[in-house]
Amino acid sequence: MRIAKPLLLVTTPIGLAIGLYEGWRLAGGLVFIMGALMLVIAAAFGSVVYTIRKERAEEEERKKAQASQSPAPPGTES
Repeated sequence: MRIAKPLLLVTTPIGLAIGLYEGWRLAGGLVFIMGALMLVIAAAFGSVVYTIRKERAEEEERKKAQASQSPAPPGTES
């Protein structure tokens, strides 16, 4: 995982760029539709990541608030 993550982060954009170039060579203007599709997929993926991070932060805040409001268990006071 230590090597795979940076490798994917570097090779994926390079692969997309090469794919767009080859699409331009084969189909000309239709590559704009392919690019638009990639942008839609990236926006959808980004919104999923944003929602997960937001919900995780809300859950952490809820746990902290609940921990500060709940009384200490019996027998733990000194």
